[in-house]
This record gives sequence, C-alpha cells and structure tokens, in this order.
Amino acid sequence: MVQRQLVAGVDSSTQSCKVVVCDARTGEIVRVGRAAHPDGTEVSARHWWDAFAEATAGRLLDGVSAIAVAGQQHGMVTLDENDGLVRDALLWNDVRSASDAADLVQELGGDQAWVDAVDVVPVASFTVSKLRWLARHEPENLARTARVVLPHDWLTGRILRTGDGFTGWTTDRGDASGTGYWSAVTGDYVPDLVRRAAGTDLAVPRVLAPAEAAGRTSDGLLVAAGTGDNMGAALGLCLQPGDVVVSLGTSGTVFAEHDSPVGDRSGEIAGFASATGGHLPLMCTLNAARVLSAGAAMIGCDLAQFDQLALEAEVGAGGLSLLPYLDGERTPNLPDSTGTLGGLTRLNATPQNLARAHVEGMLCNLAAGVDSLRRQGIRADRVLLIGGAAASRAVQEVAPVVFGVPVVVPVPGEYVARGAARQAAWALSGREEPPPWTTTLGAAHDVPAGNAGQELRHRYSTLLDRLYH
Repeated sequence: MVQRQLVAGVDSSTQSCKVVVCDARTGEIVRVGRAAHPDGTEVSARHWWDAFAEATAGRLLDGVSAIAVAGQQHGMVTLDENDGLVRDALLWNDVRSASDAADLVQELGGDQAWVDAVDVVPVASFTVSKLRWLARHEPENLARTARVVLPHDWLTGRILRTGDGFTGWTTDRGDASGTGYWSAVTGDYVPDLVRRAAGTDLAVPRVLAPAEAAGRTSDGLLVAAGTGDNMGAALGLCLQPGDVVVSLGTSGTVFAEHDSPVGDRSGEIAGFASATGGHLPLMCTLNAARVLSAGAAMIGCDLAQFDQLALEAEVGAGGLSLLPYLDGERTPNLPDSTGTLGGLTRLNATPQNLARAHVEGMLCNLAAGVDSLRRQGIRADRVLLIGGAAASRAVQEVAPVVFGVPVVVPVPGEYVARGAARQAAWALSGREEPPPWTTTLGAAHDVPAGNAGQELRHRYSTLLDRLYH
C-alpha cells in the first residue's frame, strides 16, 4: 500500500488558531487541532505563535510534508531592524483609524484615485490606514519600525525561524491586496502610498507566486506562501463559476472568484487578489455572527432558544427592522454608527419578532454585498453559506428570502484552514494548478415564492437612508 502524503493548513483567525492535516491528493481531513486567541482589536503577535504551538501539540504535524498559513487580513504587525515586535498588532476590526482612512482618501484625490492605484478605497480596516494612525499617534513607535508585515506573514516567518529556514519576510498576492499599498491590477507595491501613510519608507514582504514556497524548515517541512483568510476559504471551497460565498463569522464577507479587477469606486467592493492568480472581489462587514449572540443576550436565552424563537416569527418580524451596526460598520462605511431597531410597536414587541429581526438585519446587511457584486457583472447563481452562524436553522431559512437565489450550506468544516492545506499541497506538487479537491454540499434552500425578500430589503434600506444618508 502506498503511504498517503499529508499536508497541513492553518487558519490563524481573530478568535482562534485552527490547524487541519489533510490527504494531499483528496483533501480528506485526517487530524484537527485548535487553540484560542485573546479577544480584542489589538493583540501581541506572540499569542498567535503560542496558539499555533498549542494547536499542533501532541505530534499533530507528524508525517506532514508541507504547511501553509491563512491569516486574518489587514492586521498591522510592526517590526524593528532586528525583526522584534514594536507594538501589539492592530487588527482588522480596530476602527480607531477611521479618520485617518478618510484623510488618505481625500489627500490622494478621492475614491477613484485609490481605485485607479490599488483597486480598493481605504477604510479603518486596511493596513495603510493603520500606518497613518501610527504616524499621528505613536511617532516614537513609528521611528522604531523598520518593516510592516501581515498576521499570516509573521506566523509563516515564525514557523520558518524555528528550523533555521527563514531567509526573509514574504507574503502572497491575496493578503497583500488588503494592505491598501499593493495593487491587484499591476501586481506591484505602490511605495508612494506607504510613504504617504507613514511619512517614511518602510520595508514590506516579498510577494510570492501562488504556488511558490516561502522556504523549508531544517527538518524538510515545506512552508508555502500562505494567504489571507478569505482567499483561503475560496481555495478550500473549490468555487465554481456563479458561486458567491457569504461567510458569517466574527465579520461577514461576501466574495466570488473573478478573472479581472472590478474597479468599484464606491468602495463597497474591495478589489482583492485571489490566492490562485486571479481576483477575489469582496465586501466585508464588521457585524455578522455576533449580531445573533447579542440578540440572544438581549432576550435572555441561549443561541438554540434564540434560533427557535426566530423560526416561530413570520417573515418580516411583524414590521421590525434592525440595522445591525453593533460594533460600528465597515460596509457601509459608518465606523461610529450603532445598532438601530425600527418599526417597534406594542403589537410586534415579542421575543420571536426581536430574534427574527436580528437574523433578517444581519443578512440584509450582507445582501447588499451580493447586489454590489452583481453590479460589477459577477454572476450570483447560488450562495454558499459558511461560518459559525451558517449552522443556524433560522439563518438557513431566511437567507434565500433575502438573497433571492438558492442557498447551499457546505458540510461544516474549517474551510480557511482547508484552503491553506490545499495551497500547501499545490506548492508541494509543483504543478500549474491546485489539486482537484471537492467540497461536499448540503441540499439547496430554494427561494420561496412571492416578494417578501424585496419588501424586507426595501424596509432595511429605507431605515438606513433615513438615519445616515
């Protein structure tokens, strides 16, 4: 019997580190490890290494030939001349740089100037905005900073350093496209944007090709380029034309594979690169699964009870509409906003309607991303629903109503980590295309008859316009 070759993928996310070990040929997951990350919007990168070490304890990586890291996008990791950490990393969900992002947009000449330069319009999440914040508020830390890397870059380098295989900082085009100073259109950094943000030149990682290796450890483990978490999810799901992914984790994302830049001057769709050499236009919200946990806390029940309450309410929640901007919001760009419950009456003030309004509001916010992709000429034949909140029966019932297309829930799995493992298998194989893994999908949830979804979306957008436009 031929011994199967094993690869590992790491999902170093906001909340935790997940590591999957897969069969390199089929993608079958054979082992899993996980460990928690501390909560917060700024975290020492050392915690990511500690979590990785915990997740891979117990010989999890025995027999593994290659590994890749998919990490949370945008985080700013500042390093000094000796590659020491200057300060805690500012994460994607840290909104303190919102005014800095707005200033950068204006200074360069507006949204279109940024789209022309890098196919994204900076908001607080982006690394370039955080660099401006650092320059304004912590000039002493900026003075100590020699280079800036991303979370997945740092963990990749740390893995290589354990075995003396580190030869320099690297990244990939997918994660680099979320910095705000690397262009998915030209495939190059724009050093002037780093200088504009920080007021000085800073070193940045070398961008590897999709199947290129970052190096090998001294014991022969191949370390692939790695990528951003959304790009990893796309790889792990093995997307088909017409697939749009809606991910319901700490953040909410809507994305699809595409063959060209989108150039969305509204800033709603970021023109990211994919981990395969193409493009991954993406809309991101700050508020997703935690909207449901906040609703459960408000009602005073657990998530299972909350789910049942939402299912007991009629479509439309009796007229209740929730703008779910509980942590501010990234898309629409309203970092200082708060949640708003509209249409409340004595008759509809029930736990069932309140639960349903949380589900519908969260999904209406993400449906705007599906609409934005369509406006860019991207097909949306079906939605693949992933992330922790995708397991909710209420979410699965409401989603096709709101999105207006069939919704499929893949078999629950660590798709970001699986995508990183697929990239590791690709780098290991030396082939031009990633290995042809498949994804197991559940039954489709079809769109019900009628126009309930249009009415929901209209009510949501009317409340949004009244409050913020």
